[in-house]
Amino acid sequence: MASTIKEKDTHLRYEDKPWVNNYSPNVPSSIDYPNQSVYDFLETAAKDYPDKTAIIFFDRKTNYRDLYDKVARIASALKSMDVKKDDRVAIFLPNIPQFVISFFAIQKLGGICVTFNPQYKESELLHQINDANIEVVICLDYVMYQRVKGVKSKTGLKHVIVCNVRSELSLSKKILGTITGKIPLPRSIDKTDYLFDNLIKEYKPNDEIPIVNAHNDMAIIQYTGGTTGVSKGAMLTHRNLVSNVIALNHWIQPTMQMGEEKFVAVVPLYHVYGLVTCMISAVSLASSLVIIPNPRAGRPMFQDLLETLGKQKPTIFHGVPTLYLALLMHPKIKDYNLTSIRACISGSAPLPIEIMKNFEELTGANVVEGFGLTETSPVTHVNPVAPGALVKPGSIGLPFPDTEIRIFDPTDKEKELAYGEEGELAVKGPQVMKGYWRQPEETADAMNSQGYFLTGDIAVADEDGYFTITDRKKDMINAGGLKIYPREVEDILYEHPAVMEAAVVGVPDSYKGETAKAFIVFKDGETASKEELAEFCKTRMAKYKVPNYYEFTDELPKSAVGKILRRVLRDKEYQKSKKKGKI
Repeated sequence: MASTIKEKDTHLRYEDKPWVNNYSPNVPSSIDYPNQSVYDFLETAAKDYPDKTAIIFFDRKTNYRDLYDKVARIASALKSMDVKKDDRVAIFLPNIPQFVISFFAIQKLGGICVTFNPQYKESELLHQINDANIEVVICLDYVMYQRVKGVKSKTGLKHVIVCNVRSELSLSKKILGTITGKIPLPRSIDKTDYLFDNLIKEYKPNDEIPIVNAHNDMAIIQYTGGTTGVSKGAMLTHRNLVSNVIALNHWIQPTMQMGEEKFVAVVPLYHVYGLVTCMISAVSLASSLVIIPNPRAGRPMFQDLLETLGKQKPTIFHGVPTLYLALLMHPKIKDYNLTSIRACISGSAPLPIEIMKNFEELTGANVVEGFGLTETSPVTHVNPVAPGALVKPGSIGLPFPDTEIRIFDPTDKEKELAYGEEGELAVKGPQVMKGYWRQPEETADAMNSQGYFLTGDIAVADEDGYFTITDRKKDMINAGGLKIYPREVEDILYEHPAVMEAAVVGVPDSYKGETAKAFIVFKDGETASKEELAEFCKTRMAKYKVPNYYEFTDELPKSAVGKILRRVLRDKEYQKSKKKGKI
């Protein structure tokens, strides 16, 4: 295994947590987390800061008093549908205010929230509704409602609550949206189903709050992307989410102020990244959440997002690399003042160094890369977020407070490697999931005997306690026994002035077994030949790592949160080779 630790530093041990020495001032190495539910954040915000703005949706604002009232009324409606503690309720919504209301209403009853990707087709809905035994689903009208109706008879669904985006818009936006056709008129629903707005009008607030065991009781079941086979439900407890939110609130320096921050919900709220770092974090600080339903909206694309950022002056911005890149490439980006943003954290995928530097120059904010997974609620590592802090571009930063990290042999999950050796990243801490829903064997496979969750990512620590992900274990390319980690090659390709996006995957090779192929998206007006790119790589990496093949494309396949899906590219290449009889 490769090592990054100099011989004189071999005394370093994971047990000593050398990363703590690089924590920003005021960031504790350990935190006394309150034994509370996720819902308690809203209870406190509404009690202490009732007049503070909770939600900003286009030009309509909702304060914490009104948000609390709507949550309590939907909780009453759910209770009338026999929803009780530990029952699963699904949210099938994009980023709209009803998502926030629904989530906290479920938590108020001690229920378990299951979020669905708005792009889910009927087969995906069918699997997760049945797998989690969901009896109530809250969805948006039109396409999502039709998909729910399409699977209802094949499930145990008893109640469907239907939302319409118009109800959370100002009168002027409704009129303009109707005229332009951007906001469709409400459609009728089946008599057996319920309108979200009618439930708020008809039910009185429910003031009951069940006792929650934060350590054991689940707040959400978050289904993984399911890169192989069907998706698995990660069981995340109240302590998992609460501890991650509180640690993140400590991490961002200078210290964030109650009732004064403004977060942007541009990453999907149905994903644990947006749910925790944007929505729950904003509520925990009694601060505003600017909700963006579609970041690509406007002409040119992302225009509406830019206008909102310029108008609302947010302070905290969480995004993914492709989002930061899209904003930087926007033709009118220099027309907007984004200097109100003081902290930006990028997750879900590696953040190219050039994107980080350029966004810092644009905003004056601290822009750092972090790391997390669905199973870890989600954050495990982040570079320091404080003026003058030691940030290491290309790394995922330092482990969070109370987070134990180890590196294990990728072929033996019980064999711990020495500090500084490259291997599989493993995590133990308050944010690590309870397990996979009804899948004890999958849970056992993901853990080792010492209680560490195995992330499936290959990583290495340096002498300062900063970790770098070298790649996904499954994405590693085995070229005749030589290991090629795609991210290393991609980082080099991003340095080429013509390259906007790059993805490297392993493809079948009759001699080596596998070799590297690069998929390239060029910047507007830029281009480069395959030979030029190959020569560019040869001067910056070992010859065996240089891609043998290049394909130029207009776009790369991405997940809903903007993560480039290497597996999609790899699968297509293997299918092509099978058809040609090469494998």
